[in-house]
Amino acid sequence: MDLGSSLFNARKKTGLSQEEVAEKLGVSRQTISKWETNETLADIRQSKRLAVLYRLSLDELIDFDVDVKEIEAVIERTSDETQKKIDWTKMWAKKYPVLSEYPQQVQTDAYTAPLRELLDRLKQEHGYCDLDAFLVLKDILAKLYQ
Repeated sequence: MDLGSSLFNARKKTGLSQEEVAEKLGVSRQTISKWETNETLADIRQSKRLAVLYRLSLDELIDFDVDVKEIEAVIERTSDETQKKIDWTKMWAKKYPVLSEYPQQVQTDAYTAPLRELLDRLKQEHGYCDLDAFLVLKDILAKLYQ
């Protein structure tokens, strides 16, 4: 996605018109239009002001993806109680079938003890609760994949 589209989508997501953004930034509506159509670029100060106005970091504004932001918002609004009802493995298995296939192929007991030792070590050395230790271990494993 190009910068103009990111600016347009971020503005639309906040429900502001070009006129309202222009007024808040002290520029013309045409300037906002030119930024959103990639005819011109906002300078760094105006870009920062846009990010603040749209409640985004500058990095988020540059790479604004309305679909990602909507998914993030849904997750943030979903209560813990509702999240516990979701079978996340089943959901992710739709995208990554290995998640539903591996239990028939992998002897998971062989991996449980070494992973338990790592979790216990994280808890002991850093004072993490079970969930936090699990999340840290998940991130460590994910870094091996990168």
